[in-house]
Parts: sequence; C-alpha cells; structure tokens
Amino acid sequence: MKRNFDLDLIRTFVSVADSGSMTVAANVLHLTQGAVSQQVKRLEDLLRCALFVRKTRRLELSRPGEQFLVKARQLLRLNDEIWDDVVSQPLRGSLRVGVPHDLAPLLSPAMKAFGAAHPHVELSLVCAASPELSEAVNGGRLDVSVVEYAADKAEGEVMRIEPLVWVGGRGSDAWRKRPLPLSMVDERCAFRPVVLGALADKGVVWRTVFESGSIEATAATVRAGLAVTTWLRSTVPMDLETLAPDAAGLPALPSFAISLRLPVTVRPAATAFAHHVRESMANGAPILCEM
Repeated sequence: MKRNFDLDLIRTFVSVADSGSMTVAANVLHLTQGAVSQQVKRLEDLLRCALFVRKTRRLELSRPGEQFLVKARQLLRLNDEIWDDVVSQPLRGSLRVGVPHDLAPLLSPAMKAFGAAHPHVELSLVCAASPELSEAVNGGRLDVSVVEYAADKAEGEVMRIEPLVWVGGRGSDAWRKRPLPLSMVDERCAFRPVVLGALADKGVVWRTVFESGSIEATAATVRAGLAVTTWLRSTVPMDLETLAPDAAGLPALPSFAISLRLPVTVRPAATAFAHHVRESMANGAPILCEM
C-alpha cells in the first residue's frame, strides 16, 4: 500500500536544511521551534532514518538527508508549478529579487523575460553580498535570490560551479608587490574569508587598497594597476586578465557555486521568476561583461 507525503513536513525539512537551524526555520515558517522539531521527527519516523546530525553550531544533513533533499526540492517545485498552472491567474503584486554585485548581469535576461511574461508584477532588485542575501531569504525579506557559496558548502539549488580566480590589470605588476595590494567589492563578500585564508596559508602578506559595494569601483582600482582582486572566471571583465596562481606566486583558490535560493513558502511570482533564471542558466551564456 502506497503512502502519501505531508508537504508541510517536506517544507519544514527543506527550511531546516537550508538554514541549518530549527530556530531560523521556525521564524521563516511562523512556527514554534518545538513544532518544527516535531515535524522533522515525524518525517524521520516516516522515512525510518535520521535526516540531520547535530554539529557544534548548526544542524547538518546526514547522508540519507542529503539524498532526500534533492527529491524534496523536486517534489515542492512540482507541487508549486502544478498549483500555479491550475490557478492560472495573472500574477500581480511585487517581487523582491536578490543578487550579488558581480552576478547582476546574470539576471538581466531572466528579468527581461519575466517582465514580458508578467507585466503586472513590480520587480525590485537588491544587490548585496551573498551572506546578506542568504540571511534575507531565510528571514523572508527576499522572495528569490541568486547566492554564491563555496562549492563544498552550497545551499539551495546549485545552478553552476565556477573557479574563483585572481584578476589583475593588463600590464600591471601589482601582483608582485608585498604586502599584496588587494581590492574587494564588500567586506561581507563570500569570497573574502576564503581569499584571506588562502593568502595566510601561503604566507602572503596583504593590505586592503579599496573596499566598497561597487564592483565598478573595484574594477577601476584593478584596471589602474593599484591592486588585484578575485572574481568568478566568467565574470572577469574583458579588459582585465586572469592571473595564473603559480606564475604570480599566489595561492590557488577553490571553486564557488552559484545557487538559486527560495524561501520555504514560495510565492507564485517567485516560482515563475526562478523558472526564467533556470532557463537563462541552461542556455550556458557567459556572464562576461564590459565595465
């Protein structure tokens, strides 16, 4: 005899998996922490396995939990898409979309297609560092967001994995200088702790030349030969160059995931926008842009 899943349990599980915290999930779902704990326990009893293991500061998925999360996301996505198709009402209202500064060009095709398909939805774009965007999605302040994570710690739906690379101005020798002049987009940038950790491991001293929320300003300091920076390979402006770590005496850097993040309770407009983002990413178009 086949059994049916309770989608409320599935949504709670995904929320806890995304946030790594029953407290955060409870706030997002407008439930008590006890209710979230009970729902996770009910799902674990139903599946006859533990879905989480408790670490020092957060909950992490067990191996069965990791496998189940993939199917859980598919189940929720299909449910939401079917619901939207059945209701088939024109989408209205507002949609809050988040994106890191360097990936803003990535969303341009998706925003254009979404605007043409849903002219009654008022779309607003929020550019911020990935940790801020992730917190905003968890807290319900954004309806959908693209977020950068270290590949081995990615949350949400991973759409692409790219190498993080060193970038310098053409003809510039800033990479030779010590302390290494470093320019970063934002002090909360997802790349920053990884980059600084890699420099420390290799014993490379560094100094901050410039930090701001503007990727254009960061590019200007690199273009002028005042500093080096790090970006995902496909986002490097065409008039700058990628530095080979070995040749430049710099540490190799890890890959990062570009993930699509949705809150557990997904609004129809967010589901529709996410569809356009997936289509745009599936086309494989590079993010390269001129600045």
